[in-house]
Amino acid sequence: MTEYKLVIVGGGGVGKSALTIQLIQNHFIDEYDPTIEDSYRKQVTIDEETCLLDILDTAGQEEYSAMRDQYMRTGQGFLCVYSITSRSSFDEIASFREQILRVKDKDKVPMIVVGNKCDLEGERQVTTGEGQDLARSFGCPFMETSAKSRVNVEESFYQLVREIRKDSRTDTKGPGGKGGKKTLKCLLL
Repeated sequence: MTEYKLVIVGGGGVGKSALTIQLIQNHFIDEYDPTIEDSYRKQVTIDEETCLLDILDTAGQEEYSAMRDQYMRTGQGFLCVYSITSRSSFDEIASFREQILRVKDKDKVPMIVVGNKCDLEGERQVTTGEGQDLARSFGCPFMETSAKSRVNVEESFYQLVREIRKDSRTDTKGPGGKGGKKTLKCLLL
């Protein structure tokens, strides 16, 4: 069974834990208890393939930013979450992405931009179009979710797995579309 290491990143209070717990335990947590780092596992079937999701729920607070490099190194795919009710959390997404790309030393990493709390339409500070534009500029999918109303919760995680699968298929193509990784040679003098 294939295992996918998914990492949820985003600012404090955007609903990363609420999304994860809604997916894993099917309930909404109302109180805010800042996470340092929590790990969850769930077996699911995505597009007729059974797999294991290993989800790392991370700290949004800046004081835990030193821990980010480590989990970014091990993650295969990233949910970059902001709250539609917080302009500043939306503005932070680009720096999370830059850090992921720097740590992984790649131009592209499987990710999805997620605008959470879409049930709070009256408090919206970030338009759907802005979220779509940001995701388009990253070359990744976009989704608005609500952990409270259970809107697009499963779909966002499942779409990320599809992005990882797509990435791993293109990653193993060598010259002429044949399988095999590129070999780098090093000469020590």
